[in-house]
Amino acid sequence: MIYLDHAATTPIPAAVADEMCAVLRTQFGNPSAQYPMGLEMKRRVESWRSVVAGALGCRPGELYFTSCGTEGDAWAIHAGCWQNRRVGKHIVTTAVEHSAVLESCRWMAQEGWEVTYVAPDPGTGRISAEAVLDAVRPDTALVSCMLVNNELGCVYPIAEIARGLSAKNPKTLLHTDAVQGFLKVPFTPKSLGADFITISAHKIGGPKGIGALYIGPRVRNPRPLLPGGGQEGGLRSGTEATAQIAGFAKAVELRQSFIKEHPDHMAQIRDYAREKLSQLPDVQLIGQGDAPHILSLSMVGWPSQNMVNDLGSQGICISAGSACHKGKPSHVVAALKLPKKVAGSVIRLSFGPETTTADIDACADALRRHHDTRMPML
Repeated sequence: MIYLDHAATTPIPAAVADEMCAVLRTQFGNPSAQYPMGLEMKRRVESWRSVVAGALGCRPGELYFTSCGTEGDAWAIHAGCWQNRRVGKHIVTTAVEHSAVLESCRWMAQEGWEVTYVAPDPGTGRISAEAVLDAVRPDTALVSCMLVNNELGCVYPIAEIARGLSAKNPKTLLHTDAVQGFLKVPFTPKSLGADFITISAHKIGGPKGIGALYIGPRVRNPRPLLPGGGQEGGLRSGTEATAQIAGFAKAVELRQSFIKEHPDHMAQIRDYAREKLSQLPDVQLIGQGDAPHILSLSMVGWPSQNMVNDLGSQGICISAGSACHKGKPSHVVAALKLPKKVAGSVIRLSFGPETTTADIDACADALRRHHDTRMPML
């Protein structure tokens, strides 16, 4: 199998699986229990939290484990709006956010909030800080803008947005979904200036079912996500998912040990793929992604899902956009306002540390065969 869908999820290294297995089998104590096994697990959870927080660049007490990036996004939006409910009932986000952000904003709209969606540049997929800040009003409670677009690979100017908010409307809180950026593009909470930052384990070689939310010091008395037994500082109750947390920390350690080599390798693969695939007939590159691991393109006139199915039958995994769309048309592509034949033919390749140029060559050959043996349908 040739796996070119690392933006959807990533393979789990053996060291991560071994760490999780050890916790599941022999270190299974409940961290809330007061006997030695429980107290030891509580200590270990905090040590794992320190590993992830250290990689993010925050204090351990500012990092709260969640079940996934979607949960972190939803929590951040609701908590930010709750804190600033007296500032106003206006949210600014972008038209190309992950569905977790967009659906949370739609929920808020049903509760009487007004949401402004900033459109990307049609040619590049970029969003400028100026465009976001122009949408901010005195009653804007929250701005939510992702760090790296999961379909286009565009890196958005979060730090510039934060500086602009500080000057224009200091009370407005800033959330960024950094799931696709964590340990791929360099940042810290301080460098970004964000109040909430969402990350997830399974995008960096960790297990599914675990993520984390950074909550910064400007968020006073954050609204709890889940009431109950008081875990996660009383903000997200429920017995800690110790094996997943252990796997998250181990994946972070592995990625950090190659913090420069892995992104550099992925960027080289991206550039190689961009050059190789742009030579295919009818191919048009989509967007101007800066992230090292994502490349979006269109083989104009050939339906996306047909290409995904054809290459999948040959053991080559690519996607037609975010896995969260489950085969439905991508709102990100729609926001680019591309011609119908271009939009209907968009595919995404995304890379990991394991990806090789031989993988790209095989994908290019398969796409060329698809072009030469199938009839266009758009």
